[in-house]
Amino acid sequence: MKLFTKIIFLIFLVLLSCKSTTPKSDIKSNSSPATGYQGQPPSPIVPTVDKPVQRQWKGTWSFNDKTVFFSNDFDGARLNGVAFDGNDHYTVWITAENTPINVSPWYAFKVWSKSPKEVVIKLSYQDSRSRYYPKLSKDGIHFKPIDSALYKPLNPGEGDFGIKAAPEFVELKVQLDEAPTWISAQELYPSKRIEAWVDSLSLENHIKSYSIGESHEKRPLHLMEIGTENPEKKAILVITRQHPPEVTGFLAMKSFIETMGGTSEQAKEFRKNHTIFAVPLMNPDGVDHGHWRHNMGGIDLNRDWQNFNQPETRSVRDFLRKKEKEGYHFVFGVDFHSTWDDIYYPLDTLATGKKGKIVFDWIKRISERLPQRKTNVKPSEKLSPTTVSRTYLFVEHGMPAIVFELGDNTPRDFLKQKGKVAAEELMELLENK
Repeated sequence: MKLFTKIIFLIFLVLLSCKSTTPKSDIKSNSSPATGYQGQPPSPIVPTVDKPVQRQWKGTWSFNDKTVFFSNDFDGARLNGVAFDGNDHYTVWITAENTPINVSPWYAFKVWSKSPKEVVIKLSYQDSRSRYYPKLSKDGIHFKPIDSALYKPLNPGEGDFGIKAAPEFVELKVQLDEAPTWISAQELYPSKRIEAWVDSLSLENHIKSYSIGESHEKRPLHLMEIGTENPEKKAILVITRQHPPEVTGFLAMKSFIETMGGTSEQAKEFRKNHTIFAVPLMNPDGVDHGHWRHNMGGIDLNRDWQNFNQPETRSVRDFLRKKEKEGYHFVFGVDFHSTWDDIYYPLDTLATGKKGKIVFDWIKRISERLPQRKTNVKPSEKLSPTTVSRTYLFVEHGMPAIVFELGDNTPRDFLKQKGKVAAEELMELLENK
């Protein structure tokens, strides 16, 4: 194992010595945390034909004393190398699936010890900084942020938001025993866990699920159909997890769907006139492989809504075309994501006209019900190219649509509340339209 560790270390040094083409974040926030993240620059047009992806080695790391062990042998894991530095200090390396890539350095691994001890673990990244605040778990299901007293940033960044504000490295003090401790960038929601959630909701008579296609690695792309067929065939589309690390967007979507599919009188009445179609996991391969951003084609799926080179985006495109041929009329689309803070990315009414006004009415109503946390709005006036989902859904299918972003560190109880409020307000707006 000592030789293997040295080999991994040498490979990592070679990676660091190479000039990556990963774009540096040039977002400069002139706001404070009280006013919120001001958003990202316009999405670049990039090729979406398959690119090579580096698969991570899966297994267990041990060292000469064979007392402490690290593992990435589970769905959603990301751990590319470990070195024992002496004195119960370990350095772990996290690398991306390919480059250039968005700076979303996902990590997830297990660590344990034959005998109880405290260790220090340093997180180090390929051409990135420490964006995600570590979460710990003893069962891989229930996670809590690490105690701040056990978290040490190294080489702190500058500013309030964006990757430049994050520390270059962090050190974690972790108490180990024979039972593994999971350390992860965000809560773990790999494909099997999401499928179990979908199956649990599908026990209701008005909810069913089925596959509308397959990923690169032939994982099913599950779709939830909520509601019985309504006379006017009005429908809404909900998607999420195009980008694997964006768990907070998924959690808000989860609450959103549970509310629309729930037993309230409002939800029951809404489903008489609207059917909800939801794809809760757009990128199952990337999620299960612990990718930073891309699918197994090495592509950002939310740049492929024009050329449709990837099977995941093609599956949704083909599904929408099929439903429209069956007479369905899509009246709203929501794509849940995560970023540095809560933000909405709608299409400006200068581009959409009156048809897009409902999106801004929705944002206003959510904000009025949740005034305790300001959410920024950054509209786009561009309807071409249709490389991102929101623009494609409006241009090709005529549905007012939005990219609904939740912050990486938004409190989890607020995520649930926001998803519920968003569903309630959208149902009321669409019912009264």
